Amino acid sequence: MSILMSRASSLGATDSFVPLSRQSSGPLRTRPTTTATSVASQDIICAISESRGISSTVGLTFINLSTAEAVLCQICDSQTYVKTVTKIGVFEPTEILFMTTAKDSKLFYIIKENIQDTTFTFLDRRDWSEKTGHEYVDRLAFPEDIESIKITLGGNFFAACCFAAVLKYVELELNRTFTSHSLRIRFEPSQGSMLIDLSTITSLELIQNLQNARSKDSLFGLMNETLTPMGGRLLRANILQPSTEASKLITRYDAVEDLSTKGEMFVSVRQALKGFIDADKVLTSLILVPTKRTFQYVEQSVNNVIMLKTYVASIRSVYKALGTAQSSLLLTIREVLCAPAGHRAVENLIESTLNEYVTYQTRPLDLRNQRIYCVRAGVNSLLDVARQTYKEANMDAADLITKLSESHGIALDLKFDTARQYFISIPATEVDTLPEVFINIYRKKNRIECQTLDLVKLNQKIIDAHNEVINMSDQTVHELIQDIRSEIAQLFRISEAIAMLDMLSAFAQLAANHDYVRAELTDVLAIKSGRHPIREKIHTKKFIPNDAYATQQSRFQIITGCNMSGKSTYIRSLALMTIMAQIARSSLLNTPLSPSCTSFSLASQLPTT
Repeated sequence: MSILMSRASSLGATDSFVPLSRQSSGPLRTRPTTTATSVASQDIICAISESRGISSTVGLTFINLSTAEAVLCQICDSQTYVKTVTKIGVFEPTEILFMTTAKDSKLFYIIKENIQDTTFTFLDRRDWSEKTGHEYVDRLAFPEDIESIKITLGGNFFAACCFAAVLKYVELELNRTFTSHSLRIRFEPSQGSMLIDLSTITSLELIQNLQNARSKDSLFGLMNETLTPMGGRLLRANILQPSTEASKLITRYDAVEDLSTKGEMFVSVRQALKGFIDADKVLTSLILVPTKRTFQYVEQSVNNVIMLKTYVASIRSVYKALGTAQSSLLLTIREVLCAPAGHRAVENLIESTLNEYVTYQTRPLDLRNQRIYCVRAGVNSLLDVARQTYKEANMDAADLITKLSESHGIALDLKFDTARQYFISIPATEVDTLPEVFINIYRKKNRIECQTLDLVKLNQKIIDAHNEVINMSDQTVHELIQDIRSEIAQLFRISEAIAMLDMLSAFAQLAANHDYVRAELTDVLAIKSGRHPIREKIHTKKFIPNDAYATQQSRFQIITGCNMSGKSTYIRSLALMTIMAQIARSSLLNTPLSPSCTSFSLASQLPTT
């Protein structure tokens, strides 16, 4: 399918940004939710550019609009572009941007054949500018990261061009902009992580079960004991890109062992992580702003500062939970990132503006009430009057239901949802026929839901009072967000630290549940009583452990046996245990292993199994 798009009429000729065409191999910018995608489902845009000539150098930039993170890569690839396709498959972008000159290229053909459920958009060549990419770094990167990022991009021309193209597309086509010095930008080299191609990811069931896409019988489903959305996303990313850096892995092994051997600290950490909101998305909502402000955006801004208050208040419990930590990684998380001094400035800003008792609520009516009383009293006298009007209208609704119940002799319950606002719920056994005063009647199995004309009028009065309060709170909330943006870098780092801690504690939980043991990193593969983690989960009583041994001199081995004897399961179990031993990001993580005795040599890639 091809869709022609033009914005030349609405944008000036000099600065116009024109997506010339869009092709889709699936639904536009959507992906069906499965166990594999529920954690990963994010709005990610990818830009791709390649060099000319025999040796293929491919530049990639991924912008995650859900978590405000930009990942830049430059890959020296083969003629089959296997590394490029794998990298794109790991990030699962919802839209991929190409130059118009790449329409007939082999790179575009290969990506289109291998990457499903995404949209392809072609942009004019002038939008891919290295100079513009460096200007975006100056404007958007955290101040302390600008110089190092620019030095890195100096030798990666194609990555810089992709960075410029994707940000220009977000600004001019999607009408959204990042505020100054608020975007997390990192360059991800091709070294430092294991290369696992897409067919291997599928055959090993790393993220999704082959038989049932909604099943949790996959490596991700098995290992996902995380308690926060950030931890779940990070776990998935690390399963697909395991680390090959031994020093970092050993540091993370130490952290998991520290948690596993200190029961009280482990329980405290898990308790502190429960109910954590999605900090990355909350922080992103504060810095990624639409070009046109709407009432819905103003209303959501109030929700965002309430969620931010809840997030900041939760950090202290994590700091206290790690009080007895001894491993260097856990001490870094506690003392450097989660220490009270690191977020005290934000706490002070919030305390001076928001009411102390305001917290984020998931129920619609509770959240609406939190929005109404979010800003401290006395900031605006007219705001206090509007709040009183809102309060009185809600009391009138409750009084109306009481009077109706008494006058008709029916037990009435006042309920709320976002579509109808207040409505009346009546047990179906209470009445056979409702009086004529009741309208908008909807019958369920055991309940009858309805309204009255007076209740509908009160709903509108409450909505008007609510909207007036939100509009009056806007300036105060906007000023608070502006002040908080200066501290956004530290808040993102804390969120990353909590995600890492969440995964570390999840692996400690796995070690306790499945009797996993710590791996040793050597140049020998030696496994005693190794188990296929997914098959063991499915066949708890029938699964038989196996040994494995291979050195640098004897690593080529032939596995023989009759059909259905378990050859493939044995080989895949070795691959899965190797991945589990090397699960890590380029900064924090590790997992224990299932066998009773384990030694692994680091693998830089995993061939198709």
